[in-house]
Amino acid sequence: MVGGEYAVLDGAPALVQAVSAGVTCLVTAHPHLRIDTPDGDDRFVRAALEEIGAPSAHYRFSNVGMEGLQSKPGVGGSAAATVAAVRAGGGEGLEAYGIHHRVQGSGSGADVAASLYGGLIRFQPNSPFPTVRRLPPVRPVVIFTGQSAKTGPRVAQYRAWAPEARQSFVSDMTAAVDNFSAQPITATKEMGALLLSMALKAHIDYDTPALVRIRALAAQEGGAARASGAGGGDSAIAFFNDADQENAFIQTATADGFMILPLKPAAPTGLIPYQEHTA
Repeated sequence: MVGGEYAVLDGAPALVQAVSAGVTCLVTAHPHLRIDTPDGDDRFVRAALEEIGAPSAHYRFSNVGMEGLQSKPGVGGSAAATVAAVRAGGGEGLEAYGIHHRVQGSGSGADVAASLYGGLIRFQPNSPFPTVRRLPPVRPVVIFTGQSAKTGPRVAQYRAWAPEARQSFVSDMTAAVDNFSAQPITATKEMGALLLSMALKAHIDYDTPALVRIRALAAQEGGAARASGAGGGDSAIAFFNDADQENAFIQTATADGFMILPLKPAAPTGLIPYQEHTA
């Protein structure tokens, strides 16, 4: 998530960049529905295969680009797995929105859209399907905080915050999202401050010592960093004015014990035609 977290749940736009990590599915003949996943958690993929009526076969899922990590960094793995399952089972792809939301119990669908379309997109929830618009890709530095976090409970806490109290936050976040392409560092700072203030008011367990440290290290090198997603851990993103600042941050953050995830922007060539459901 590049921008728009939480506010997207109230219909505001969000920015989401597909990255080079993902999920693959190898399908081989088998008389029954057999599912293998790397960690044994098949909730999302089983729900997807069963809902679309996938044919009996052996569906073997694998993670790509996240080798060596001992915990989940929070870069949309469940959404990617759901999309992979739908496509592997013969679905069109758009079914993944409803399946992922139902199994997770919350969420905007922005991470599903990233897997479907690739590239950087401006995502806005609409019925029956979201509005998606292609934008020039960005290349954030992605840092794993070292602590995995669950999205569902934080989303529930946000929804428990009175809707009238959310209006100002949603409006300000929308403005920051729309300002991102012109001023990514400024917009990243603005969104980070908005999320911290919102979390305090909504009593969301959002900030962590690791995130505080990552923000300080980025600012020290002339850039800006913030949590990417629901907060509480997972990954952070950082943007800088030039390669020298970025490299200095990477060296400092690595020396501080943080893992820089080897992620690159994914090409805007998703699993379904981009022309579907665009603005």
